[in-house]
Amino acid sequence: MQTTKVFRSGDGQAVHIPAELAYDDPSREVTIVRHGDVITISPVQPDAPPRLSLQELVALLRAMPKPSEVEVREPIEMPDRAD
Repeated sequence: MQTTKVFRSGDGQAVHIPAELAYDDPSREVTIVRHGDVITISPVQPDAPPRLSLQELVALLRAMPKPSEVEVREPIEMPDRAD
């Protein structure tokens, strides 16, 4: 695993990506997502559908037709775990 530095760039921060990890196309568009302390940078897939928010996904699911009936299943017996 390599380490690098974060530095100020205007009003934001920038990350230096070492040459051996850099994309071939220096103008490549990327997405950046933060989950807690983890920041993930991924290349944009040109033919990928746009990413939806959780609220948009829930709205799409709620708009789907309701099933005509719900299958009732027997509960699955789970063995006790040994401590």
